[in-house]
Amino acid sequence: MPLNVGPVGTEPPGGAWTPHRAISRWSWLCGAWAVAIGCGLSVQEAGAAENGTGFYLLGSRGPLAAVVPPQGVFFQNDFYVFYADRSSSKPLPVHGNIATDFRSRAYIEMPTFLWSTPWTLGDAQLAFSATIPFGGPDVSASAVVGPFSRSASDSTFTIGDPVFSGMLGWQSGRFRATGIVSVNTPVGNYREGALANISFNRWATDVTGAVTWLDTERGLDLSGAIGVTFNGENPATNYRTGTELHLEWAASQYLSKNFSIGIVGYHYQQISGDSGSGAVLGDFKGRTTALGGTAGYNFQIGKAPISTRLKVYREFDVENCVPGGTTGFLTVSLPLWVPQQSSTPH
Repeated sequence: MPLNVGPVGTEPPGGAWTPHRAISRWSWLCGAWAVAIGCGLSVQEAGAAENGTGFYLLGSRGPLAAVVPPQGVFFQNDFYVFYADRSSSKPLPVHGNIATDFRSRAYIEMPTFLWSTPWTLGDAQLAFSATIPFGGPDVSASAVVGPFSRSASDSTFTIGDPVFSGMLGWQSGRFRATGIVSVNTPVGNYREGALANISFNRWATDVTGAVTWLDTERGLDLSGAIGVTFNGENPATNYRTGTELHLEWAASQYLSKNFSIGIVGYHYQQISGDSGSGAVLGDFKGRTTALGGTAGYNFQIGKAPISTRLKVYREFDVENCVPGGTTGFLTVSLPLWVPQQSSTPH
C-alpha cells in the first residue's frame, strides 16, 4: 500500500501531533485521494491548439501528485472555474471559426470515480478512474470569416467527453512515483460551429509521470509532474492539434494535522505544430505559464474522512492561447468503500 493507513483518529507513532512530528495518516490519505483521482481529470482548459485550448486539464495535479490511494472505491468532485477577459489582436481557431478579442468564462463540474484495485504489477499499485464533466463556458469574441468580421457570443450547459485513466503507483521510503495514461473519448455533446463547447470531438491520449517527496515527520510535500498529450483530428473541422507538453509543480506544508498551504504552478508548450485543412493559421504553436497558491483542509463526518482543497492559478507569458486568465479548483473527495483490512496499520 502506498500509505500507512490507520483508523480514523489514530495518532502518529510517538504521541500527539506537533509541527515536527508525523501528521495523521488519515490526513495524508484524504489528500492522496484528491490527487490520485485528479490524475484522471481532463477537460477544456486555456492552452493552445484548436480553440486555443488543450485536452489536458492544466493544474489538475498539485500536492501529493504521485500518491495512489490504497485499495477501495473513491469519489471526487472538482468544481472548475476559468476566467479570461483580455483583448487580443491575434486570431484563434475556435470550432471552425477564426476569432479575436476572445473572452471566456467557464464553470464546470467534474465528478470522478476511482477504483484502486487489489492488484499490483511488480511493486506498483494499479488503479482506474472515470470522469464525466458537465457545465459550460460563456464566450464572446470577434469572429472573423475571410474579409468580413462580426461580433458573436455563445454559452452552453452540456455534457463533455468522458475521460478514462489507468495508473500505476510506486513507493520507496519518502519517494512516490506514478505513471498515468488518460484517454479523451469523443462522445460528449459537441456543437459544430459553436463558440462555446466543453467537448473536443477528437480522440486524445495523455501520458504523464509524477513524483512526490513526502516527509510525514515535518508535514512537507514536494511534487512535480511531466506529461505529453497526443491528439487525433477533429472530423468536424479537419483540424489536428499538435503534440503538447505540460509541466506542473507544487510545494506544500501542513500547519496542523488537517490544514496545509502551499504554492503551485504549471507550464504548457506545444512541441509540434497543428495540421489539417482546418489549420488555416498554420502550425499555431502555443505556450502559457501559471503560478498560484493552494490550501487543503481534511475533516470527518461521522467516521468518513473528507478531503477539500482549493487551488488558484494566474497565467502569464501567453502565446497563441486564450488570453491569460485565472483558473480555480475546489475539490471535495471521500471514500465510498474501503476494505476492512485497509483500516489497520500496514
